[in-house]
Amino acid sequence: MTSPSALPQALVVGAGSGLSASLARRLHREGYRVVLAARDTAKIADLAAETDALCIPCDASNPEEVDVLFAGLEGPLRVAVYNPSARERGPLTGLDREGVRHALEVTAFGAFLVGQAAARAMLAQEPENGVRGTILFTGASAGVKGFPQSAPFAMGKFAQRGLAQSMARELHPQGIHVAWINIDGGIRNPGRVEPADRPDSMLDPDAIAETYLALINQDRSAWTEELAVRPWVEKF
Repeated sequence: MTSPSALPQALVVGAGSGLSASLARRLHREGYRVVLAARDTAKIADLAAETDALCIPCDASNPEEVDVLFAGLEGPLRVAVYNPSARERGPLTGLDREGVRHALEVTAFGAFLVGQAAARAMLAQEPENGVRGTILFTGASAGVKGFPQSAPFAMGKFAQRGLAQSMARELHPQGIHVAWINIDGGIRNPGRVEPADRPDSMLDPDAIAETYLALINQDRSAWTEELAVRPWVEKF
């Protein structure tokens, strides 16, 4: 029987009941030892049991907690996915400054902290077929175009997208695949119901997970650095 610490690890940061859960299940079926990181691990206890995952509490915008998270990993880290984001909605002139700071810390600074730590871990390990690992950032259409009364979210996602682009150009030649995925539409998470007259008008989280897995398994001769997924009815 293979020791859990000998299995390739897949870290999902910002784990919850939607896309993260679909990713955890898909990666578990693919043979990865799944590690789930979340602020409140009690909320993902059932998911952790279902996927035999290691659960670690972590505020991804806190450098010390990110250091503890990565120090707790055993074995090769082959996949790291960053999902967290935060919003502060409202007219620009009325936005709460601390709310904006929080949104940027979660969406952008947290992405940097996890991306940096994942890169360090992957660069320190031996490659498999020339590839050391894959780092994926869950983006949004706000990283391509800013919407009214949503400036903090656009700021965070634009920063995250720029981070991913810079990381890709630096790390691809070192065997680490980095990609930013534009989730251009609403996700059909638990509790969200799409209109009866608009079937498949929301993104299926299981379908998104298959796209992430395709990125993870891509041949390095044709790595994707940026990708957009959207329902068939979503406007461009």
